[in-house]
Amino acid sequence: MCIAAGKAAPAMAAAAARRLGERIRAGLVIAPDAADVPDAFELIVGGHPLPTAASEAGGRRALALAASVADGEMLLALISGGASALMAVPADGITLDDKRAATQQLLRAGADIHALNTLRKHLSAVKGGWLAARARGACLALAISDVVGDDLSVIASGPTVPDASTFRDALDVILRFGGPDAFPRAVVARLERGGAGAVEETPKPGDTRLARATTSVIGSRRDAMTGAAAEAAERGYHVVQIDDPVVGDARESAASHVRAATARAKSLPRPTCIVSSGETTVHVVGRGRGGRNQEFALAAAALLADADGDVALASVGTDGIDGPTDAAGAIADATTLARARAAGVDARAHLDDNNAYAFFDAIGDLIHTGPTGTNVGDLQVILLA
Repeated sequence: MCIAAGKAAPAMAAAAARRLGERIRAGLVIAPDAADVPDAFELIVGGHPLPTAASEAGGRRALALAASVADGEMLLALISGGASALMAVPADGITLDDKRAATQQLLRAGADIHALNTLRKHLSAVKGGWLAARARGACLALAISDVVGDDLSVIASGPTVPDASTFRDALDVILRFGGPDAFPRAVVARLERGGAGAVEETPKPGDTRLARATTSVIGSRRDAMTGAAAEAAERGYHVVQIDDPVVGDARESAASHVRAATARAKSLPRPTCIVSSGETTVHVVGRGRGGRNQEFALAAAALLADADGDVALASVGTDGIDGPTDAAGAIADATTLARARAAGVDARAHLDDNNAYAFFDAIGDLIHTGPTGTNVGDLQVILLA
């Protein structure tokens, strides 16, 4: 039995089918877009970044398939970025709309993936180990990580691994990102009941239901960095690869990252390419459109304008999608602010309104790749000539 969920689900399912052939008795692909899938597989197109009714249908189908795995059989789970939203089953007492509203509140408030998934796991019947717990046989899960640190319990909200977080941790997330009044009453009520011990916790480390489950990371942000660095070297750049993840608020991270990266490269021969990766967040206070990569690039533009020599920066989502836009990210360079002023575009006003998409669209510096079919976080590249 094989379940593939996430942005890379079609490709991962195809690889499994080539390798295992008729040994796959039945399969399920839950993906964000229509795609060709192997003959043994059913396709369900779910929603992302917010779950849809199809996401719930996919999650329920996944649970049914897992429950059909008998002793002596194996459940192969192929997990990739986006699976948290694409494969969603509300826990008892809450609705899909409740989950959507809770997720929207966290996204608006700038919550990171760890906070998001702590809440998601305690509102779900599939996350936090529940998928693997349904199988009577063994479970092998292979994950492409879109999470900084590659924490298996956070990737796709950990459907096949024990969950060390608690209902009390989920309540703390609510307190940190808006307070109880900002979330659906049913969500708060479930978490309060769980915190009081009236609702069963997610499977914890040592739970016998997960004793036969094994989960491994087979791809991560480091693979994207390695690929970018190799391409830059092939093109004649002296490459600096920064392993520390780029995290935190996009505006603040952009400033500190540009300063640190350019200082590190100051003594290197030109041309130089600095490669980094991670995942920032955006605290939405305006009414504009954009994503964390576009906001990162816009915040970096002011520093690039004052940099010595020719310098350019690109920040992109490796899935080809940055926030609720059709762009993967944006490019900024030493001329960005001057070109914007000439076009009558106010960089500060656009940044304050979280409207980076309109800013970069006006000067032609959005990056459009289309969906890439996978996700290992965000990639930043700085070029110095």
